[in-house]
Amino acid sequence: MYLTTVKELGTALLTKGTAFALTQTATQTNNSSVNDVLDSAQEVTASTADEVNRFVQYFNDNIPNLIAFGLKVIFAIVFYLIGSKVISVIRKVVGKSMERSNADVGVRQFVDSMLKFGLYALLIFMIATKFGVESSSVAAIIASAGVAIGLALQGSLSNFAGGILILLLRPFAVGDYVNSEGIEGTVKVIQIFYTKMTTIDNKTIVVPNSILTSNSLTNVTARPERQLDLKVGISYESDLKKAKEIVENLLLKDEDVIQDEEIKVFISELADSSVVIGLRAWVKTEAYWTTRWRILEEIKMSFDEEGIDIPYNQLTVHMANH
Repeated sequence: MYLTTVKELGTALLTKGTAFALTQTATQTNNSSVNDVLDSAQEVTASTADEVNRFVQYFNDNIPNLIAFGLKVIFAIVFYLIGSKVISVIRKVVGKSMERSNADVGVRQFVDSMLKFGLYALLIFMIATKFGVESSSVAAIIASAGVAIGLALQGSLSNFAGGILILLLRPFAVGDYVNSEGIEGTVKVIQIFYTKMTTIDNKTIVVPNSILTSNSLTNVTARPERQLDLKVGISYESDLKKAKEIVENLLLKDEDVIQDEEIKVFISELADSSVVIGLRAWVKTEAYWTTRWRILEEIKMSFDEEGIDIPYNQLTVHMANH
């Protein structure tokens, strides 16, 4: 029994010693981890402090340069604002001068666009040289970029050439009503690359100048007078002479029809279902559409009053009895 007690006592002591050793080891490990974290934090703090110190030192060393750059930026902004005002004054002076010389509106618009583009390019060039950019370097960049831009913008260059041709040949002017390849409207603005037109329903069409110069174009309002050409059919049973007399009287009484010009009423065609009466008269260009609509309405009302039929297409079928 004595030996058993000794063994148990030894086992207990050994167990407690092992537990104490493990506790000491864990404590040392935790202390080591905390020390590592503290060391890492100190290193990060020191590194951040170094970066801040270097930035402050760089800022202190370059304060004169930063101030000089800031002054250049302020000067560039002020110079741009003043230059914009000067450009506006120059454009107004040139516009007034061309207006006094009775220059065409399209020419004035085109020159104004050219002047604006050139003066702003010169202003930007002057601002760039004030920032220390060599003028020779800018010229070389412009020359090399010009070749690349010219190849990339061949269509725009053709539009520019088209704008010059429009001003030189003057196939139309601002205010004319033109039609080209299904595009029609009243010309409002002739610019460097594009011409703006307004349709009857007040839509704006932007047309490249090259389209207007490389395709056939109809200037509807180029002349002060325009011929009114209408056709109306009557039935074969109606009184032909009476119908012609009615149409002729309407033309002679209409205030927008130019009476000094020739007025014609004639048989245009013997169609399948009607005798087609044609009429031709001259009207002022600006009154063309209103006159056309009014005369057509008056012809219909007059024919109805006089019992003259206006037939519609019909097919008569005869049945044969066998």
